[in-house]
Amino acid sequence: MNLRLRFFCILSLFIGTVIYCLQYFNVPLPNFLNNYLNDFLIIPIALFICLLFLRWSRNDSSFTLKLPVILYLCSLYSLIFEFILPQQLTRYTADPIDVILYFLGGFTFYLLQNKPSRA
Repeated sequence: MNLRLRFFCILSLFIGTVIYCLQYFNVPLPNFLNNYLNDFLIIPIALFICLLFLRWSRNDSSFTLKLPVILYLCSLYSLIFEFILPQQLTRYTADPIDVILYFLGGFTFYLLQNKPSRA
């Protein structure tokens, strides 16, 4: 597997977990970290998990996710978390910047996934 992609996704999972824990314990964070960083990180994390599962289930270590699949997942996250849930639950708020961050995270994953690794 591409080492850059693996490193990025594991680091994303670690950073996202740290931010979540800090928020849980009400530690003050800069606005960008508190409101937006996890929205950028969630798509690469979800896609990485999907990629691992698909490579395992297909028994194909070179399998990659195509751009339409990545865009579909970004669209689903945007629809669910920025349109449907904010109308149903007060915990969620619609924010167009989050939609942009979902797609930037997906594009980052796509670039890292398709960049050959030296190792």
